[in-house]
Amino acid sequence: MIPGFIFAALFIVLAIVFLMGKGDMLIAGYNTASEEERKKVNIHRLRILMAVICVITAGFCSLLAFIGENKDQAGVAAVVFIIITFVFIILANTWAKNK
Repeated sequence: MIPGFIFAALFIVLAIVFLMGKGDMLIAGYNTASEEERKKVNIHRLRILMAVICVITAGFCSLLAFIGENKDQAGVAAVVFIIITFVFIILANTWAKNK
């Protein structure tokens, strides 16, 4: 149970880092993109998305810590988390792009 809460706390710290406008080097793909490709991305929106997904992940880690050994509930939670992740991938590739 304790490791779940430790991971949750780490994701909350990451969310705070993103909301403070730092941590761009932690965003996969953005840190290795060329300057031309970075201009195509609205970094403020991308930071917001990253902060929200970090908070959701922290909640998921806490939920799994509470669920414990119940595999049925953990499976349902995992499916919901995967769906949320796909939604955020789509948002990162549409809403966070400069038009």
